Amino acid sequence: MSYGLNIRKDAALDCVSLGALVHRLDPGIIPFRKAQDFSVHISGGEFNVAANLSDCFRLQTGVASAMVDYPVGDLIAERVRAMGVKPFYKRYEHNGVNGPNMAAVYSDRGQGPRGPVVFYNRSNEAAGLLKRGDFDWNEVFKGGCRWFHSGGIFAALSPTTSEVILEGMEAAKAQGAVISFDLNFRAKLWKIAGGESTAVATINKIVSLVDVLVGNEEDLQKGLGIEGQDVESSSKLDPAAFVSMLNKVRELHPHVKVIATTLREVHSTNRHSWSAVAWINGQTYQAPMCELDVLDRVGGGDGFAAGLFYGILKGEAPEQAVRLGWAHGALLTSYPGDTTMATVEQVREFAKGGSARIQR
Repeated sequence: MSYGLNIRKDAALDCVSLGALVHRLDPGIIPFRKAQDFSVHISGGEFNVAANLSDCFRLQTGVASAMVDYPVGDLIAERVRAMGVKPFYKRYEHNGVNGPNMAAVYSDRGQGPRGPVVFYNRSNEAAGLLKRGDFDWNEVFKGGCRWFHSGGIFAALSPTTSEVILEGMEAAKAQGAVISFDLNFRAKLWKIAGGESTAVATINKIVSLVDVLVGNEEDLQKGLGIEGQDVESSSKLDPAAFVSMLNKVRELHPHVKVIATTLREVHSTNRHSWSAVAWINGQTYQAPMCELDVLDRVGGGDGFAAGLFYGILKGEAPEQAVRLGWAHGALLTSYPGDTTMATVEQVREFAKGGSARIQR
């Protein structure tokens, strides 16, 4: 079945992501005020997609981002290489005192009735300094690119980052790439970037260039300024609230061919019910529901997006593409960190229905 997308058959890169690279300090289940030891995870909503597509799904991917030449930048750059992602960096020198910096995210995992707590230090963040002209898109897309991805977290960092997104999307579209955008609405970030009115104006301008949109009903309401309907639902696994908004999204942006989101009901920090739904070229597809024993929930949505994009790029049937996203997102919650440790074979097996049977 057609997605309504013109997908290039061959290119040097299957996907290029544009966004901020960050490092996440994770004390596990220990609250930060009592923490003494941390794991460091390299992340960034946009980078996670490129890393997942490379490491799990064995595609050729790249990331365009800011990089600071100091030890934290070296740490992040090493993990980008380890995930097999080709870097395209705008480099900055660190002054030895206050930056520019690679952003830090602090996120303990919570446990049982105690939810995870996430906060940031994005002071003088290098990625927020990025502006039009900082990337040579002809060089980035040399040999072609099939898919270009960015997101709302990067768009919220400064007035210039949204312009970089638009520039990258324009260049990618000119050479035939599918354009995707994860709304990833973060109220904390947009609050200091001008509030919801700024968010709505900025995001709608970006989505005017988008083919594939990822976001739940809250993302659609706050990011696009769409008034949500009162939809009675006994479960967050019911896609009714999401589906009810699709006509309004299409009225605003009739060119969008795919709109997708995860569905998650949180029973406790470590026990979630999980599904996903996507509107694809006029039809709605929903993944099965499964119960997750969650180790680390951060990055599950990016895992879903990567699996969905992989399915579309591979020409899988729409239902299977949604299942691949659902399966990969589910598996990703079983690993520490923000990026995948799964293999494509494990994802395809789980996509058949979801099972933790021993593999012999």
